[in-house]
Amino acid sequence: MRGLYSNKTDLRHQVFREIARFAYEDGTKAEFEQLPVKMLPSEHNKYRSSVFLERAILGERLRLAMGMTYRPASQGGLLSDGLEDAATEDHYYTPPLVNVIKFACNSCPEKRVLITNGCQGCLEHPCMEVCPKQAIYRKDGKCHIDESKCVKCGRCVQACPYSAVIKQERPCTVACGAAAIKSDELGRAEIDQKKCVGCGQCLVSCPFGAIVDKGQIYQCVKAIKNGNTPVYAAVAPSFAGQFVDKRANEKVRAVFKRMGFADAIEVAVGADLCTISEARDFVEEVPSKLKFMATSCCPAWAAFAKKNFPELAENISMALTPMVLTARLIKKEHPGCKVAFVGPCAAKKLEAMRRTIRSDVDYVLTYEEVAGIMDAKGVSFDDIPMDEYLPFNEGSGDGCGFAVTGGVAQAVKNVIAKTNPELEVKMVTANGLAECKKMLMMAKRGMYDGYLIEGMGCPAGCVGGAGTIVDPAKAAKAVAVDVKSADVTTPFDSRYASRLDDVEERKKLLDSDFDTGAAPWERFVFE
Repeated sequence: MRGLYSNKTDLRHQVFREIARFAYEDGTKAEFEQLPVKMLPSEHNKYRSSVFLERAILGERLRLAMGMTYRPASQGGLLSDGLEDAATEDHYYTPPLVNVIKFACNSCPEKRVLITNGCQGCLEHPCMEVCPKQAIYRKDGKCHIDESKCVKCGRCVQACPYSAVIKQERPCTVACGAAAIKSDELGRAEIDQKKCVGCGQCLVSCPFGAIVDKGQIYQCVKAIKNGNTPVYAAVAPSFAGQFVDKRANEKVRAVFKRMGFADAIEVAVGADLCTISEARDFVEEVPSKLKFMATSCCPAWAAFAKKNFPELAENISMALTPMVLTARLIKKEHPGCKVAFVGPCAAKKLEAMRRTIRSDVDYVLTYEEVAGIMDAKGVSFDDIPMDEYLPFNEGSGDGCGFAVTGGVAQAVKNVIAKTNPELEVKMVTANGLAECKKMLMMAKRGMYDGYLIEGMGCPAGCVGGAGTIVDPAKAAKAVAVDVKSADVTTPFDSRYASRLDDVEERKKLLDSDFDTGAAPWERFVFE
């Protein structure tokens, strides 16, 4: 649960901090082996049945945060096995991105209905009356459920006047809009990687912290520390409100420079370019070539659409995402540099791994991971003096709005209103993969012909991503402040917009080599 600093949140923060510290201090294999003991020095268990189990789980967390492979309990070996491969600046984690640490999983039941001690044994017993399978019976003045008959329909839950009947579902399963969570032979959560799109909502929802994604903290910090090439941070618009009550734009660049980055650039500038590209796509292709057009900036949404509705894949805009466009701008202005995208999204890690994107984006860090790096380096927003304040507001208000549901579609609509004022743009949005599925089903039936469709894989949009720190509602308010306070309103007012007027410049920014057999959404190109 974002916005709640819990034991799970604290444990994740410690892992990210120690990995960053290990990189800054050039830690050895022997020191890596001792990290679980260093982090849990007591002989007494804190969360699990034994301190040894806690350390074993912590060890796998550390490995995954390093981008190393997950090892099941049945596999032996040293904690540092594979460290040499991971300890390079150019190391990419190998799939799968999201992993279940099986011996940390509570084997939660997938779904069950329970009658609690709150049952009053009432005369009316409506729970019994509404049960279609006669699965509820009375004994010793209380109601009970015959599990062999119960079909988990939940009617009894709704009927009980005392709220004494409850329906329990595995949190990770409920959170997964892609229906990618199932149970293994021991009842532990298991991810169907063919269905998973890397949104990370399962790891956010698991109260036991048994689901973990891989990271590049170590590799990014090593690249910064080695100093062979400058590393620039491309910071997503959803950064607003993540670390301080107010974004404190003037402090952002100073904070990243203190961590060792060469500088920090707003991804809102890439969002502006993406907006103009998608607006052109829509005007040129709907309805002459496509019945509708869907936005492309959310990789979890795009992957979900392609996997579940392949016949609609061509309707996803081929515009490059703000992350990639910003990275290309940075590398064009600073040849030979490396780029670390900083954002809320676990799925962006998958996007950056694609062959056509690797040359643009070198590292992907979530806000949680950046918080760990800041802690390891002793950096705080509160410590930035006035003389280090630097401007950080080159993107438009519309570009900043990409961080929340409806922001992308509205930005595209605003651009079309300027370029083609006679064209009416109808739009529909959905956030969370379950809602996206409903929207796509309606689009498949022709209910959104002529529409601009926006899909966001996470609830509330990017501000609800798996790597965020604060409550999404609070973050959305902070984004709204940035939208209103931006120096320019629309992408056309951005100083970067002119780059798309020149054909050769546009080609350099937006074209990309790609596998000819790839689906349009996978190419992320503008032709």
